[in-house]
Amino acid sequence: MNAARTRIPLLARLTALVAGDLRHKLLLLVLSPILLLVPLLLWVAASWSLQFSYEQLFKRVSTELSIAHDAFGKVQAGYLSKMERLADSYPLRRAFEQGETDKLMDQLSTLQKTAGFDFLHLTDLEGDWLLDPDTGRSGRSRPSPLIEKAGRWGIASAGVELFGREDLERESQALADRAWLPLLDTPRAAPTDRSAEDRAMILRIVAPVRDAQEHPVAILDGGVVLNRNFGFVDAIRDLAYGPGGVDEKGRGTVTVLLDDVRISTNVPLKEGERALGTRVSKSVRDNVLLAGERWVDRAFVVNDWYISAYEPILDVDGKRIGMLYTGFLEAPYRDAYRRAFLVLAALLGVVALVAGLAAIVGAKSIFQPIEAMTAVVRATQAGKDERIGPIASRDEIGELARQFDRMLDQLGQRNQQIQRAAEELELKVTERTRELRDKNTRLQQTIDLLHRTRQQLIVAEKLAALGELTAGVAHEINNPVAVILGNMDVLVQALGADAEPVKTEIDLIIEQIYRIRAIVGKLLQYSRPTELAGGTEDVDVARVIDDTLVLVKHELDRKAVTVRKTYQPGLRVTIGRPELQQVLINLLINAAHAVDVGGRIELQTRSWDEGGVVIAVRDDGVGIPNDRLGKIFDPFYTTKKDSGTGLGLSVSYGIINSYGGTIGVESEVGQGTTFEIYLYREPKGQPGVESGVVAASYVA
Repeated sequence: MNAARTRIPLLARLTALVAGDLRHKLLLLVLSPILLLVPLLLWVAASWSLQFSYEQLFKRVSTELSIAHDAFGKVQAGYLSKMERLADSYPLRRAFEQGETDKLMDQLSTLQKTAGFDFLHLTDLEGDWLLDPDTGRSGRSRPSPLIEKAGRWGIASAGVELFGREDLERESQALADRAWLPLLDTPRAAPTDRSAEDRAMILRIVAPVRDAQEHPVAILDGGVVLNRNFGFVDAIRDLAYGPGGVDEKGRGTVTVLLDDVRISTNVPLKEGERALGTRVSKSVRDNVLLAGERWVDRAFVVNDWYISAYEPILDVDGKRIGMLYTGFLEAPYRDAYRRAFLVLAALLGVVALVAGLAAIVGAKSIFQPIEAMTAVVRATQAGKDERIGPIASRDEIGELARQFDRMLDQLGQRNQQIQRAAEELELKVTERTRELRDKNTRLQQTIDLLHRTRQQLIVAEKLAALGELTAGVAHEINNPVAVILGNMDVLVQALGADAEPVKTEIDLIIEQIYRIRAIVGKLLQYSRPTELAGGTEDVDVARVIDDTLVLVKHELDRKAVTVRKTYQPGLRVTIGRPELQQVLINLLINAAHAVDVGGRIELQTRSWDEGGVVIAVRDDGVGIPNDRLGKIFDPFYTTKKDSGTGLGLSVSYGIINSYGGTIGVESEVGQGTTFEIYLYREPKGQPGVESGVVAASYVA
C-alpha cells in the first residue's frame, strides 16, 4: 500500500515535468541522457569486457591443451626412442643370437629402471614371452596391432591401450593393485553403478629386434601405466604452464582420464590430496568421450569452476578410451573482473553526478532567451510583427535569439525560393524517370543476352555428350573392322593365285577398311580427353605413391591433413609412371579439398584376385551425394564451381582405362569417399574393350 502511494506522486511529477513549462522540460532532457547513458555504458562495458576476457582465457587454455597434446606425444616418442636404441644395439643382438640369457636380462633390467617402464618383455614374433626381467616367468603379451606391426613388418611404434584387470594381473599383482581406484561421488557427473575403476591406461611401446639381415627375430614389448602416474601429468603441466602452475591461486592443472574417471591428475580434491577417482561432468563426457569433440569452455571440475579444455584420447585402434585435460581455476579471474567492474561503476557514478550538477547550473542561462523566443513565436502566430530585440547573452542561445530575428526577416524570401526549388525538383524527377526507363530497357537486353548464352551452354553440353557417344561408336566399329581386315588377309592367303581375277576388288576392300580405321581413329582422337604420354615400365606401386605424396605435400600441409599408408609389399605393375602419378595427384588433391582442416587420408595397396593391384585413396571428407555420384566421371562435370574444370576424374578414368583397368568409387555423405584404382600387372588389350572390368560402382 505504501509503495503504491509512493509511485503515484512520482508518476504525477514526471508527467507534470513533461507537460509543464520549458524550464522543467529542458532540465529533464539534459539529465535524461546522463541517467540513461551511464547504466547503458556500464552494461556495454561489462558485457564486452566479460566476453573479451573469457575469449582470451579460452584461447589460452586451448593453446595449453595443444601443448599438453604435443607433450603427450613427445613422452611416447621418448619411450619409443629408448626402446629402439636398445632393440637396435649390437650387444643385445649378439646376446640374443648367442643365447646369453644373463646378459639379455641385465640389458632389459637396466632399460626398465632407467626409462621407467612398468613392465618389459622380450617376446617372439607372436608375442610369447622369451624373457621377463622382473620375474623371469613365461607368458604371453596382450594381443595388439603394435605387436603385429613389429612382428610382421618390423615397425617400431607406440600407442595408448586399455588393460583390463586380468591383463594387469598377468603382468604383476602390484600393477593391478596400483591401477585400482575407488570412484568418488562427484557433482554434475553422469550416474553410474560402478564403485571402482580396475582398468588401466597403458603407454604401450613395441620395437622389433632384427638379425644381421635386418629381419625381425624378436620383439621388445614394454608399457607404462598412467594410473597414479603423477610424474607424467606434472611433467606435462610444467610444459604447458611452466613450473609452479599458472600462479599462486590459479592452479594450472593437467589430467589423464580413463573414460570419465581421473586416473592421474594434479587437480586438488582438498589441500595436499589429488582428485583421483573423481569423474568429469556429464556435459563434458557427452561432448568429448561420446561425440569425440574438443571441449573448450567453463567446466565444473571436482568442486569448483575451471577454465577447461578437453580432447579425447584414442587407443591404437582409434577408439576413444579417455580424455586429456588442461585448465585453471576461474575464481581468481572472476574476482579480478568483479573488482574492476565495481571500480568502473563507481567512476561512472561520480562522472554522472558531476555532469548532472553542471547541467542544472548551466541550464539557467538558457531559459531567458528561450522564453523570449517563445513569446515572439506566439505573437507571429497571432499575426503580429514582433522581434526579440537586444539579448545580453553571448553564448549559443543568445546567438540563436539574434538569428531568430533575422530568420523572420528572411522567411518570406525563403518561401519564394522553396517554390522555385519545387518546380526544379519536378523537372529533375521527370528526367530521372526517363533515365530509369532507359536503364530498364538495357537491363532487359542483358537478360535476353544471358538467356541466349544459357542456350549456347546447353548446346555445348549436348555436344560433349555427342563426343562421348562418338567415342563409344568408334570403339564398337574398331572391333568388326579389325575382324574384317584379318579375314581379308586369310582370304587372300587361302585363294592364292585364284585371287588374281578379283585382286582389284580385294585391294579396294582393304583400302576402304584402312579408310574406316583412319576415320575411327580421328573420332577417337576427337572424343578422348587424354592420350598416353609415353611408354610403359615396371614400377613399384608403393614407391610411386610416396613420390606422388611429395608432389602434393603443399596441398596436404595447407589443411594439416594426416596421411595414413598401408602398403602390401612387393606390388608392381607395368604402366606409364607419369600417367599413374597424374591419376594419383588428381585423387589426392580432390581428397584434400574434400576434408576439413586436420582431416585424414588413407592410402592402401593390395593384390587383386584377377591378377592385378588395387590402389585405394580414402578420405573422411564431406562425401558425394548419391544424385551426383553417377556424374563425377563425366567430362566437364565438377562441384568446384570456382576452380574445377571437371576434367580431372574424366582424364584419370581415361588413363586407367587405357591400360585395361578402371576406377571404382564409394561414398557416404558426411563420412567420406573411397576411390579404388584397379590395374592389371600387365596392360590388357585396347582401352575399355578387352579389360572386362566394370566402369565403376556407386554406393550412396
